[in-house]
This record gives sequence, structure tokens and C-alpha cells, in this order.
Amino acid sequence: MQGENLTVWSFFSLEGFSKYPKLEIVLFTFSLVMYLITLLGNSTLILITVLEPRLHTPMYFFLGNLSFMDICYTSASIPTLLVNLLSSQKTIVFSGCAVQMYLSLAMGSTECVLLTVMAYDRYVAICNPLRYPIIMSRQVCVLMATVSWATGCLTALLETSFALQTPLCGNLIDHFTCEILAVLKLACTSSLLMDVIVLGVSVLLLPIPVLLICISYIFILITILRISSAEGRSKTFSTCAAHLTVVVLYYGAALSMYLKPSSSSSREIDKVISLLYGVLTPMLNPIIYSLRNKEVKDATRKLLDKISLYQTPETL
Repeated sequence: MQGENLTVWSFFSLEGFSKYPKLEIVLFTFSLVMYLITLLGNSTLILITVLEPRLHTPMYFFLGNLSFMDICYTSASIPTLLVNLLSSQKTIVFSGCAVQMYLSLAMGSTECVLLTVMAYDRYVAICNPLRYPIIMSRQVCVLMATVSWATGCLTALLETSFALQTPLCGNLIDHFTCEILAVLKLACTSSLLMDVIVLGVSVLLLPIPVLLICISYIFILITILRISSAEGRSKTFSTCAAHLTVVVLYYGAALSMYLKPSSSSSREIDKVISLLYGVLTPMLNPIIYSLRNKEVKDATRKLLDKISLYQTPETL
């Protein structure tokens, strides 16, 4: 492109892991397996929370939203990654890049808010159990989920629209996906407005939710320590252990990506962290919530029994 059209691009090239061609088949296998497990695990969790009446509670309502979010988040980038790992032409059209950037930002941002809502749910359940059914009514849960989705989708729309209007002096993205920070590195000039938007959204969706989650767990810990029996303390803590584990995994990866100094020597490490963040965390979420949860285990076993029953041919 020449002259005034220098910064108008109809497609982008994704560098991804092209510097390590021998590693691409390994990454393809790893990503494909993790993606399929993510789809299976989260789809199963959504199905059992819908079909099992005992799981029609606020915690599992939010968990179903989280599972749907994880499916959308991985599906926004992993299929493109899988195609590019096997292709010599690692390109994506402008509209595809815009959709990918928006969905990744929207799902990631929504999850930040939803994890905070889930922490509040655990706080009310443990610290105020008698009023829990009143405080966390169905209407309140739907409202909280709606606010989470609206916040994530609107902030993502704001970031994506401004990022893609920024004049770019190249179309080679040093990433395996249209990640917003990787795209903005191609900007011809720095934009104060774009920097303020990214910083504002980052503060809104990272430190503030982490602070609110920490406050919830401080009150939860105080309540647990007041329980006289060790068995009671262990049983109470187990109801929020899965959520706490998911929070540590999610925010640990997010903070390591977005709040650490950027350097050219760490770009490949950034890609690996981003890949793990994109496939490993969504894959682990349903596993973490199932390992120590008897209700989920029983509901999964019941669902598998029904499936095997339907598949068994009738005997005369």
C-alpha cells in the first residue's frame, strides 16, 4: 500500500509461533485437545445445571454463565489458531480480526465481573445464610448476570472500536490472535485517548474486582474462623474453594499478561502465557468445580446413566 493508503489494511498477518515451525505441530495437538476438552467439559456443566433441579441455585446459575463464557472465549481465537498452525498463510481479514478482538475482550471482561458476583454470592451464603434465599433471589441473580454481560460487552465495544480506528503502519501482528495490545503496537502514533481508555478499562476490570473479591473473602474467612468445629470449618470452606481456585488461576494469568513490563525478549513468553490463559483456564474450570463437588458428580453420573440407557438397544 502506498501514500495515503499506507494505514488502511484489508487483512492482517499473524506471526504466531512461525519462528518455531517444528513446534507448531506440537502446539496444534495441545491446543486441539485442550479445546475439545473445554467444549465437552463446559457443555456438560451447562447441561447438568439446566437438567438437574437440585442445581437450580444461584451458584450454579452463575457457573452455567461462566461455562458458556468460556466456550465463547476459546471459540473466538482457538479455531483460527489451529488453522494457522497448519497453514503457511497465517492471515485474517479485517472484519474477522475485529470480531475476534471484540469477542475475546467481551468474554474476558464479563468473566472479571462475573467472578466478583460469584464471590458476593459465596459471601452471602456463608456470612448471612438465613437471608440468602431473599438476598439472592432469582430476579437479583438474573440482574447481576445481565450487568456482568452488559459491562463486558460495552467495554469491549468501546476498546475495539477505538483500537480499529487507530491508523496502523503495518499489518504483521506479533501474536497468534488479534489481541488488542499487539494490534496497538502497530499504531503509527501513540494516542492519548486510546491509552486512557485501555487504562481505565483495565483498572475497572482488574484491580477493582480483585479488591472486591478480597473483601468478600476476608469476611468469609472471619465467619469460618468463628465456627467451633474443625469439620464445620472444612465443610464451609469447601463451598467456596473451587471459586477461589478459579479466581487465582484467572487473575494470575491476566495480571501476568497485562500488568508486567513489556520487552522484546519476553514476547514469545507472552504468547505462551496467552495460549495457556486462552485454553488451559477455561478447560480447568469445569474440572475444578466438579472434583470436590458431590452434587455435580451425582448430576453428571445421572446424566451419563440416562445417555447410556438411551443408547442401549431394547431387548425383546
